[in-house]
Amino acid sequence: MALDHRLTPEHEELRRTVEAFAHDVVAPKIGDLYERHEFPYEIVREMGRMGLFGLPFPEEYGGMGGDYLALGIALEELARVDSSVAITLEAGVSLGAMPLYLFGSEEQKQQWLPKMCSGEILGAFGLTEPGAGSDAGGTRTTAVRDGDEWVINGSKCFITNSGTDITGLVTVTAVTGRTVSDSSGSGRPEISSIIVPSGTPGFTVAAPYSKVGWNSSDTRELSFDGVRVPLANLVGEEGRGYAQFLRILDEGRIAISALATGLAQGCVDESVKYAKERHAFGKAIGDNQAIQFKLADMEMRAHMARIGWRDAASRLVAGEPFKKEAAIAKLYSSTVAVDNARDATQIHGGYGFMNEYPVARMWRDSKILEIGEGTSEVQRMLIARELGVSA
Repeated sequence: MALDHRLTPEHEELRRTVEAFAHDVVAPKIGDLYERHEFPYEIVREMGRMGLFGLPFPEEYGGMGGDYLALGIALEELARVDSSVAITLEAGVSLGAMPLYLFGSEEQKQQWLPKMCSGEILGAFGLTEPGAGSDAGGTRTTAVRDGDEWVINGSKCFITNSGTDITGLVTVTAVTGRTVSDSSGSGRPEISSIIVPSGTPGFTVAAPYSKVGWNSSDTRELSFDGVRVPLANLVGEEGRGYAQFLRILDEGRIAISALATGLAQGCVDESVKYAKERHAFGKAIGDNQAIQFKLADMEMRAHMARIGWRDAASRLVAGEPFKKEAAIAKLYSSTVAVDNARDATQIHGGYGFMNEYPVARMWRDSKILEIGEGTSEVQRMLIARELGVSA
């Protein structure tokens, strides 16, 4: 396919709208919220009114009728200012609502998606466990049939949007059976996805984690002790949860790549501004070639990262294979986000170590991008597999 990733007029209008929102609404408020580790409810409500949580979903479910490229554009513009706000949108759409849209029944879509698209409620995706991070196939949480109900026991960790005042549900992956016994006599676990509404008895949400970054994003540990939900809360086919979350993570990597690109570009924005304003030895530090070259490298990285995620998103929207391109985009953009955050901090000198400056927040927020939704090592494994040199 031809690689023309210039935006359509509609996409460019969206980009400008979210850019203005990020600078006019998010930027003045997020610093204080971040330092107090507070979830940005007011900002999220406004994002819901703008339709950002419904960007890639059809209008019949309360969505905006857009596509995954539109979601990525919004995420990039938000992350240029703040990643906590951006990851709240990313997780609410890619991990919260998308599993129901792709695999849910019509009844589940009608029940949950309109509220999620409007931002009235948030959804979360309960995949990661204390003993099964990158090895999602090592899930230990179980769901057993008992009459017309599932009984769920287990725990999840690092779950985004799972404990806010507006969280409506968590889609939980759980072992619901095993395949026919293999030579070891055990068989492989069959994993399914099940909706657990917030407030269900036995479903406990822990206090927020104390994190290095993303301090205005909600991240919790979850536990399930005899949690009972109707059999109808099964998402898609029983035993197909593993395949479902692989698809969700493939798409999510594009979204995370867009977010990482935004952070990388935000580092350029702040550093260019600072290089013009900061004077040393009688001139602006931007007059020094060492600073100029550093800024040039930072802009180059952000530009190439943008091409990468837009390429993967365009393939997804066109219905073409995109797994390899999504992994490449996620690997590269997360790497350059960390690189740009480090260089931006260096350009700012001592001020870059002060939390009042956005680059300090970007430095703290960047590292998780090399870990979440598949570590950099996992991305390399996926790329090698797609090249046919890995099992």
